[in-house]
Amino acid sequence: MISHTVLFRLRPELNEAERLQAAVTFKRDIEGLLAVIPFLRKIHVGLNINPDEQWHICLNAWLDNMEDVRSYAIHPEHVNVAARLKPAIAERACVDCEL
Repeated sequence: MISHTVLFRLRPELNEAERLQAAVTFKRDIEGLLAVIPFLRKIHVGLNINPDEQWHICLNAWLDNMEDVRSYAIHPEHVNVAARLKPAIAERACVDCEL
């Protein structure tokens, strides 16, 4: 099993309402992929509630293997959801770990 974790820092020029709207919409849309992508085992998006930290969104997805991670990355539905968040992103970090 692979834990696919992605952190997002949203653009500093967005106001708080814009950041919240982008994050909430992304959470809804990306978590909806569980019903669409059969090899996606579990997915959760957390919105950072700690204002002292620099990252705004944490995505955790669980897939069986790295081949599935790569397939998820290019899946058209995932690409569409990611494209909608992209204009709001300042930075992205990713770690894939075996469980």
